Amino acid sequence: MKTLLATAVLCCAVFVAAPTVQAANLSLQEAVAKVERETHGKVLSAETKHNGRQTVYRIKVLTHDGQVRVIEVPADG
Repeated sequence: MKTLLATAVLCCAVFVAAPTVQAANLSLQEAVAKVERETHGKVLSAETKHNGRQTVYRIKVLTHDGQVRVIEVPADG
């Protein structure tokens, strides 16, 4: 009986933890918002780049001091 209960608890823990892992991926809009918060600049453009299995968002920002910066944000957080 203890083994059955332990198995049931473990299965529930796996199902509860699974959405947390998936939620770590950022959308393009979330990456843009993150860059805006961190730089306090104006986003000029944003695009998604794929390098094999890795996805990176390239976000071009105009900073307060007038410089244009390209910031790359990995989609996996």
